[in-house]
Amino acid sequence: MKSVNWIAFKTLATKEVVRFLRIWQQAILPPVITTTLYFVIFGDLIGPRIGEMEGFSYMNFIVPGLILMAVITNSYANVASSFFSAKFQQSIEELLVSPTSDWIIIVGYVAGGVARGIMVGIVVSIVSLFFSRLQIYNYPVLISVIILTSVLFSLGGFTNGMLARKFDDISIVPTFILTPLTYLGGVFYSIKLLPEFWQAVSYLNPILYMINAFRYGFLGISDISLWLSYLIIISFIIILTVVNLVMIKRGYGLRH
Repeated sequence: MKSVNWIAFKTLATKEVVRFLRIWQQAILPPVITTTLYFVIFGDLIGPRIGEMEGFSYMNFIVPGLILMAVITNSYANVASSFFSAKFQQSIEELLVSPTSDWIIIVGYVAGGVARGIMVGIVVSIVSLFFSRLQIYNYPVLISVIILTSVLFSLGGFTNGMLARKFDDISIVPTFILTPLTYLGGVFYSIKLLPEFWQAVSYLNPILYMINAFRYGFLGISDISLWLSYLIIISFIIILTVVNLVMIKRGYGLRH
């Protein structure tokens, strides 16, 4: 059974990676162009007027958040679109009737989302070198946060893919939930600049913890306790994993 699951995982993960590499013009290029525009507008044009943020130039301050923002959106979108496409084409039925374990199906799709998220993150990081002096304060924190965050939003994309009934449903969460939470998650500012009430509201935003932990990996600064950030990220991973396992076991959104 172990060998069957390993073959299933390897096949599913490979399929997911090959899928987004085949359409790299749609999967890799757009986020790189979008982030480059952020670098130009907020970093080069607006940054000098703002000055320093937490002792760093404004460009260096926003780079970690912009990189992680690209990782979040691409990890999520890859799994949500791929899994829903499998449902729409009814090819998911082949997996459901096979001896593949439910958790292997989830891990296989998540692996594809993580691969795309990290690949986009690496490309965006390379592009950022043309605009800022990228420095790394703590490699273990940087690597662990980007992987955990990518896993988390890949799991979220899997949930969205299962719940979606039409293609339009895939864009609802990124447009009305992920994008606002990301912009309000401290990508472009420190929450210390906010009034106390809005600081308290910001603490309810889980993306705030991820961006601050990732910024700590780059710059060594964070508005939030690093260990609290890890606790939040891991807690959400556990919750979404359990939710997805229960949903796929019950066939929610898969059987009609």
